[in-house]
Amino acid sequence: MPVRRLDPILIDRIAAGEVIERPSAAVKELVENALDADARRIDVAVEDGGRKLIRVIDDGRGMDENDLTLAVERHATSKIPEGDLTKIATLGFRGEALPSIAAVSDLTIDTRAGGAPHGVSIRVEAGHMRGLRASSWPQGTRIEARDLFAATPARLKFLRTDRAETTAVADVVKRLAIAHPGVRFSLAANGGALIDYDACKDDERGRSRRMAQALGQEFPDNAIPIDATREGFRLSGLAGLPTFNRANAQMQYVYVNGRPVRDKLFAGAIRGAYLDFLSHDRHPVAVLFLECDYPEVDVNVHPAKAEVRFRDPGLVRGLVVGALKQALAGARHRGSDSNAAKALRMIGARTSWRPAQPANWDLRQSPNAPGGFEESPQARFVPGPPVADARAQEAPAAACDLEAPLGAARAQIHETYIIAQTRDGLVIVDQHAAHERLVYEKLKQQRETSGVERQILLIPIVVELDRARMEALAPALTELAELGLIVEAFGSGAVLVRETPAIFKGIDVPRLVADIADIRAEEGDARALSRRLDHVLATCACHQSVRAGRRLAPQEMNALLREMETTPGSGQCNHGRPTYVELKLADIEKLFGRK
Repeated sequence: MPVRRLDPILIDRIAAGEVIERPSAAVKELVENALDADARRIDVAVEDGGRKLIRVIDDGRGMDENDLTLAVERHATSKIPEGDLTKIATLGFRGEALPSIAAVSDLTIDTRAGGAPHGVSIRVEAGHMRGLRASSWPQGTRIEARDLFAATPARLKFLRTDRAETTAVADVVKRLAIAHPGVRFSLAANGGALIDYDACKDDERGRSRRMAQALGQEFPDNAIPIDATREGFRLSGLAGLPTFNRANAQMQYVYVNGRPVRDKLFAGAIRGAYLDFLSHDRHPVAVLFLECDYPEVDVNVHPAKAEVRFRDPGLVRGLVVGALKQALAGARHRGSDSNAAKALRMIGARTSWRPAQPANWDLRQSPNAPGGFEESPQARFVPGPPVADARAQEAPAAACDLEAPLGAARAQIHETYIIAQTRDGLVIVDQHAAHERLVYEKLKQQRETSGVERQILLIPIVVELDRARMEALAPALTELAELGLIVEAFGSGAVLVRETPAIFKGIDVPRLVADIADIRAEEGDARALSRRLDHVLATCACHQSVRAGRRLAPQEMNALLREMETTPGSGQCNHGRPTYVELKLADIEKLFGRK
């Protein structure tokens, strides 16, 4: 078959497949254009998940007749005035959005530039331009894309349900809205309102308010601020407490110079920072903004601009991990307020009924009174193991303990939970989970201060590796030695292990070395051994901590509370579960109708 030139319309449809994968991709491109036009209000509407209609209206700068004619042609843009791809300061820059959408839909644009006597309108149907005409549209732009993918029906088969596509559109609008708090956003689907975010001030407080609008007030209430700089990079935003977590990573929002991105570098960095605080099946919630000079990042590596590439990715990863870890350590014992809210909802659900109390209640007249109460009251009670140890009540609580964040221990129930009294409420502590965290942090500190103890192998172990893993492992031998693993090159396809960490008793050394080489090849550093050590330390901490079922003296309980207050990460155990729940007295009184 001879080689021939493709039809221009077919070329546009093929190119559109890279940029416009689904309706939400079209919405993303159109909203980004509105933001680049300095719009202060953006209204989005979709029908049938975007298949039937996508409408985006903004009050931005608008376009004149010449600009509008060029805007629907491929590779025509106003966003690279000097033609320098290393200094892209706008969300869009490729000049592909409008022509790509026009190639697979019936596109109509009404626009008017500031100061123009009238607006102008254009229609492009499946890539065919229908000409310009005058319009009475006010300043700004309205873009309607109808019958998306009608010209390429095969693409329709790959779309999901209308509900799923609408959810994807809402996620796109939400992500862009979080990065631009000064703009009012609205989204309607099939005539019903889904999103309506009022404009906020473009400062830290306004950014926090926009996060509350998009993610709920629960997120800012259970998050810690992030603000760190390193060699020209600045990271800011909010990171959720470890106890405020989710089953997936959908609530992680990352922005690079205001551009929303989904990049493996950030996903891995966030995961690594929370590695000590969450189990493998839970994910943190975070909204992070990274700002840097434009030449430091390449945004022209993905057709949909969803990924970026940094000149120094190691620096960026180190900044993210370091900033998050420092913030989490600074949170100390703080846990998620949502745990208390859940507890109150559970209690409220069980106490929602309120039987009427008799006027003159008498135990002897109660149907639940023990038989023979008049003769021998105590004889009828069946003795059993104590469920509450109230020895801490024998002495008055110290004022300094009552003023402490976790209060003064007053009782131990079921030999598992410590009940502490604060000035304005009470705290319930899981003694095993709390002490497990304390022991784990002590073990880590010992490892960092005095180093990892090593043991010399009686017979060195030879581990065979392929060439790729050998090359990945070779630059990390010095760092591995600092972590207690002495590895030497042993020919062209193997390494010799002479010493291992003393804590690794009975470890499968060949498997350990192979796993480290695999992770280093993937992540580019020696964090593999550090992670394995942390896992072993966490296991040791679990076995060495105060077990559930052990009765504690009042002094022990108070000492545990005071240590929790000064230990980083003590608000959750090594598996991400909360170590305590705090209930405010005002909330408890509401449960009993006292307020």
